[in-house]
Amino acid sequence: MRYINLDSDVGSLEIQQTCIPQALIGGDIICQAKSGSGKTAIFVLSTLQQIEPVDGECSVLVLCHTRELAFQIRNEYNRFSKYMPEVRTSVFYGGTKVTEDIAILRSPETHPHIVVGTPGRLNALVRDKHLRLGSVRMFVLDECDKMLEGVEMRRDVQDIFRATPRQKQVMMFSATLSQEILPICRKFLQNPTEHLVEDHVELALDGVRQFHIFLPEDKKIRKLVDILDQLDINQVMVFVKSRGRAEQLSKVLEKFNFPTCYIHGDMKQEERDAVYKKFKKGDTLRVCVATDIFGRGVDFERINLAINYDMPKEVATYQHRVGRAGRFGTNGAGISFLSTEEDKESFKAVEEYFKKTFPEYPEEGLKLKDGGNTAGAEEAAAN
Repeated sequence: MRYINLDSDVGSLEIQQTCIPQALIGGDIICQAKSGSGKTAIFVLSTLQQIEPVDGECSVLVLCHTRELAFQIRNEYNRFSKYMPEVRTSVFYGGTKVTEDIAILRSPETHPHIVVGTPGRLNALVRDKHLRLGSVRMFVLDECDKMLEGVEMRRDVQDIFRATPRQKQVMMFSATLSQEILPICRKFLQNPTEHLVEDHVELALDGVRQFHIFLPEDKKIRKLVDILDQLDINQVMVFVKSRGRAEQLSKVLEKFNFPTCYIHGDMKQEERDAVYKKFKKGDTLRVCVATDIFGRGVDFERINLAINYDMPKEVATYQHRVGRAGRFGTNGAGISFLSTEEDKESFKAVEEYFKKTFPEYPEEGLKLKDGGNTAGAEEAAAN
């Protein structure tokens, strides 16, 4: 490569070795791989290698479902294009002033060659003819199942797709691709290379030791505090089912002197950006209480524990949440609180999906930072 050294910039992760060569020759791709396996590097590096920047034209368009993920992908483009000063990347998403986006797009000197964004804002810019997509050569959907499963977001994606040339490369990525969503994905593709996982065991998060705890609702806070006191944690994500619970639980943990933040979809964009940047930096905040806005795609390198304070109903949601603690093959742990019969059934469905049995959380706790295991942890690894 002229600007990017694949050997140094890309890890030895199998999914990258499989898909990057196909991506580099311009073929359509639909790629399924476990959370934290380095899928982002596939499209970032392959599009940077192929791009031929022309001022005032967008060559690469990347869509994702949350503002935080869009921001993160933009940062990855900036990181890998460090020695490509002629390539400009911009990110556009809702909750910010659209006039600022329009100003960037209006001038050939600031117009990005790579556009990353969320479907709603991008569709508005396309509809009002501020963003013209006639020069797009590469079209990427990250977390494609999430964007195509809902009618409203799917409609935005379809409108944007129709505004691009018929001849282009299309790449789709996710850890979770159901048999129901695959036919919808394929409508966007032409003779794609499909890297799909038929055996769900391959999607299991091998670097994440997973446990469950049976306890009543009114014992959850006490148990959470005990775990945070007991374990040697870098950073932890605590997932809850509602925006109100995120705020309330964060305030409780602050009273117990845990440096805590919270994030959910009702927050103003500047507040969400501030939380994301501060938690990502990792200097002061150790705990983030979140709804599923941080459940997919977003990488925080220091997280080594994910807790389902509220057990999710869907296996895919569980997979993405717990995957926050095992990014890029690192070790971590996931703990699920089970308070109702519905919780127990949901956890049983997870075990059946991955063909694994996840034990109860050991009373003696875990060792996280040095990768050492207690007896309970060894049991989890064996299963």
